[in-house]
Amino acid sequence: MQLLWAVYHGLQSRSKHMEATLGVTGPQRLVLRLVGRHPGASASEIAATLRLHKSTLTGVLRRLEQRGLIQRSTDRADARRSILELTARGARIDARQAGTVEAAVRRALSRAAPEEIEAAERVLRSIAEELEGET
Repeated sequence: MQLLWAVYHGLQSRSKHMEATLGVTGPQRLVLRLVGRHPGASASEIAATLRLHKSTLTGVLRRLEQRGLIQRSTDRADARRSILELTARGARIDARQAGTVEAAVRRALSRAAPEEIEAAERVLRSIAEELEGET
C-alpha cells in the first residue's frame, strides 16, 4: 500500500508541476495525448479508453476547450456526436515531453527488464480490476 500511495502522491505532485510549467494537469495532458493520437474521436470513445464515465471527462474537455487546446465540432454523419481535435496550441503541448508524467514513467521503464515490466503490468491490471469491481 505504501508504494501505491507513493505513486499516487508522485502523480499528484507531477500533475501540479505540469500545470505550472505546461498549463495542463496530468489528466488533461493524457486527454490531449489521446486526442492527438485519435483525431476525430468522440468524448465517449476517449472516456472508454480511460475507463471513465463520460460525465467525468466533460469537465476536463471543457477546460481544454476554454484554454484553446482542443476543439469540438459536430460529426457530419451524426449530428448528436461531437468529435474532438487538437488545436495548434494543443498539438504543441502534446508534442512536449520534458517534465511530464510519461517522461518519468519512460525513464523508470528503461531501467527495467522486459519480464519485470510484464510482471508489473499483470499486477497493476489485477489491482485495477479489483478496485473497479468494488464500485
